[in-house]
Amino acid sequence: VQLQASGGGLVQAGGSLRLSCAASGRIYSSAVMGWFRQAPGKEREYVAAIRWGFGTTYYSDSVKGRFTISRDKAENMVFLQMNNLKPEDTAIYYCSKDSDWGTLVSGKANVWGQGTQVTVSS
Repeated sequence: VQLQASGGGLVQAGGSLRLSCAASGRIYSSAVMGWFRQAPGKEREYVAAIRWGFGTTYYSDSVKGRFTISRDKAENMVFLQMNNLKPEDTAIYYCSKDSDWGTLVSGKANVWGQGTQVTVSS
């Protein structure tokens, strides 16, 4: 499986963006897909995750209530709807995939996309 992230851009604080992650190849129901981000000078940070089969979603405290992760199983796509964006959300956003929940949320997923830049101006 390969992942291709897109949808980043420049937005003012309070605005919205929708990130997309296209996955090639078959994704099994047991898979977990996630979004991470890395700001300049900081470590990569877990943002949100979704279980491919049941669609159960999870969020970091920093984005809960503002971001929504979803997936389209027919199109092999994962999305991250980001609302009420803040300057501290500025980062490169990466999508990821793994077969194990713990491995993914720990940042050690076995498949990563190339990243898409999100910049939020104040």
